[in-house]
Amino acid sequence: MTCSLVALTVAALDPSALARFWAGLLSRPAADDPRGGVSLLPTDETGFRIRFTPTAEPKTVPNQMHLDLTSSSPEEQQRTVARALELGGRHIDVGQLPEEGHVVLADPEGNEFCVIEPGNAFLAGCGFIGAVASDGTREVGHFWSRALDWPLVWDQDQETAIRSPLGGPKITWGGPPVPPKPPRNRLHLDLVAVGDRDAEVERLVALGATRLDVGREDGGVLLADPDGNEFCLVDRD
Repeated sequence: MTCSLVALTVAALDPSALARFWAGLLSRPAADDPRGGVSLLPTDETGFRIRFTPTAEPKTVPNQMHLDLTSSSPEEQQRTVARALELGGRHIDVGQLPEEGHVVLADPEGNEFCVIEPGNAFLAGCGFIGAVASDGTREVGHFWSRALDWPLVWDQDQETAIRSPLGGPKITWGGPPVPPKPPRNRLHLDLVAVGDRDAEVERLVALGATRLDVGREDGGVLLADPDGNEFCLVDRD
């Protein structure tokens, strides 16, 4: 492995306010981020930061990624939903059916997330953040498995999922139909190169990534996965 996942980055109109919402919901400590904005720090070695960086662009379409939060009991699911609403979240309708057990919410800037019902076997043992759930093809799931050297833990009916060997959340891709991609995703993954960054860029391109002709002020290299979703590679974090 020559790169590792260090952050899920969220573009925010008000990074500090959005970080306060998620810090309160996830019970994670917040800190100034070395690359700008605010980060919520992981609470064990399996996690990654959730980084909030400033943007002037309002959210207009559903996100390509969202968090799935787990519950150990119906009471815990209700408490999580109530806490999210108390902090400034709201219920939203994304076409979920009445018989589905999960609750779909949005944070104060409209970013979708789900509070999953207890007894969900797929997310068993993954922690409170059960998954980073993503729109995407089977091809992109295989790309990310090779890119991060995380094993595929699900590969059926065009749906894929990977998980770090250390444990923690899964990253999942739901398969077709994949919604049209917006010009720029509001959420993206940040990776850090373990060795030579230029060599790692070449490895990722060989796996199917595309280098984007857009610079980053922090010196990171912006790329896109085979589905066109942006991600960033840095040489330290």
